Amino acid sequence: MFRSRTASRLAAALASTLLLLTAATACGGDDSGSDSTDSGAKAGASGESAFPVTIAHKYGSTTIKAEPQRIVTVGLTDQDAVLALGKVPVGTTEWLGGYKGAIGPWAEDELGGAEAPTVLKDTGTGPQVEKIAALKPDLILALYGGLTKEQYESLSKFAPVVAQPKEYNDYGIPWQELTRKVGQALGKPDEATKVVEDTEATIKAAADEHPEFKGAGAVMATPYEGMFVFGSQDARSRILTDLGFSLPKDLDKAIGDKFGANISKERTDLLDQDAVVWIAGDVAKDADKLHKDASYKDLNVVKEGREVFVDESSDYGNATSFVSALSLPYVVERLAPQLAAAVDGKPDTTVEQPAS
Repeated sequence: MFRSRTASRLAAALASTLLLLTAATACGGDDSGSDSTDSGAKAGASGESAFPVTIAHKYGSTTIKAEPQRIVTVGLTDQDAVLALGKVPVGTTEWLGGYKGAIGPWAEDELGGAEAPTVLKDTGTGPQVEKIAALKPDLILALYGGLTKEQYESLSKFAPVVAQPKEYNDYGIPWQELTRKVGQALGKPDEATKVVEDTEATIKAAADEHPEFKGAGAVMATPYEGMFVFGSQDARSRILTDLGFSLPKDLDKAIGDKFGANISKERTDLLDQDAVVWIAGDVAKDADKLHKDASYKDLNVVKEGREVFVDESSDYGNATSFVSALSLPYVVERLAPQLAAAVDGKPDTTVEQPAS
C-alpha cells in the first residue's frame, strides 16, 4: 500500500522522511562506503550457487554469505518482493491498511498456509530495534525507505542490512530494482527477473490497450495540507509513466530533491494536465474542497472533467501507494479505465470509482 488518517500518515510520515526504515544486509555487512557494483550473483545462478552476494547501497555494501531464512522487512513495501519470490518474512513493517501481517489483499495468496509475519509498528522514532532483534533475523531489508546512517549501524550490530540505494532519493527506488535486489539477497535472481517481466507485461498490455495514454500529460497528487504533488522518483508517478503518460516538465524543479512536496498556489499549473490523479482520503469531501479553491477550480483539468480520484479508504487506494510487483496488476486493472475516461476528450464523461 488508506483512511483519511492514512492520508495524513502517507504524506506526513514520508514527507518527514519516515523514520521507520531499516536496511537489509546479510551475514557479514561492509559499510566501508565502497562504490562497487552488486556482485556475487553469477549469471543464471539461483539458490546456494548465488552466494556469497554483495549488494551496494547508500551506506556502502553488504555481503550475504548464505541463503537467508529469517527475513525482516523494514522497507515499507519490501515484503511483497520477498513473498513474490516464495519466502515469507518473519517480520514486516506496517505502513498502510492495517492488514494482518502487513500483507495486503493483493499479496495474500503468496502466504499460502504460512503464518503471518510479526508486524512492527511505526513509533515515529525509527525501527523498533529490540523487537527486530527478538525475531532473530539473518537478513534485514530496508530498500523502500529512508534509513539513516545511525539506524543502519544500529541494526547491523545483530544482522546483515541492505539499505536504500544511493542512486535514488529516499523512498525513490523503482519497484523493478527493489524486486531484483531482493532476488539477489535471497539467491533468486532469475526468479526476480521473471517476476519483474511478468508485472511489466501486465502494465504494457494496459498501455497497448490505451494508445491515447502515450505522451499525454498526467500527475499524481494528494490533498494533504493543501496540494501535495508526487515527483518523478516517486513510485506512484512511475505508474503513470509506465502506462505511457508524461509528467509535467518542471515537476522536480518545483518540489526539489524529494519524493514529493506541497506546492504553492502559484504552481497549480503543474496540476493542469491531460489527467490529474488525486489520492483522496474522502473523495466527496476532498473533491468539494478542491473545487472551491480559487487557484484550482478554474483549471482546464477541472472544467473538462479530467480528474481521477482514488479512494484512500479502499484496498485500491492502499495498493496505489504501495506500488509493488504484486500490487501493480491490481492497481492497473482499476486505474486504466479511470484514466481512459479522463482523457477521452468528452467533458461529460464521468470518471467512476471501481466497483471493488
